Amino acid sequence: MRAAARRLRKRLGRRGAVLALLGTGKVCYGAGYLLTPQPEVRGLELLTTHGDIRCWAMVWVVCGAITASSGLMRIGRDRWGFIAALVPPFVWGGAFLWASVMGDFPRGLAIFGWYGCSHIGLILWAASVPEYAVPHYTPREKP
Repeated sequence: MRAAARRLRKRLGRRGAVLALLGTGKVCYGAGYLLTPQPEVRGLELLTTHGDIRCWAMVWVVCGAITASSGLMRIGRDRWGFIAALVPPFVWGGAFLWASVMGDFPRGLAIFGWYGCSHIGLILWAASVPEYAVPHYTPREKP
């Protein structure tokens, strides 16, 4: 079991691990909306006028699956994972911002800020970090 975990960690690298975590989180978030009998849609009226909330939840699931699976790609080819990771928070954040600006959901501004910082900002930062930005630790020899 440990050997398999080490191989997976080595295969993923730092960027791949970030993509796997982001993707898994997005799948879980979307699944939460899919599995809830009547999910809360307040603030998302801009989206729900164009489709059911479950369709918009599938955006999280599909983009999360693309993001997580892109973690196994080589650096440079993993860009689609970062792009897919940006889509759901950008779309939903925009809907919450719109609801806030229109006065329908004042809390939408705070949710937009949360999506902007904790999702979009983190994804953009992770996409810019090279795989091996920090040199590996090498212990000093004893005299």
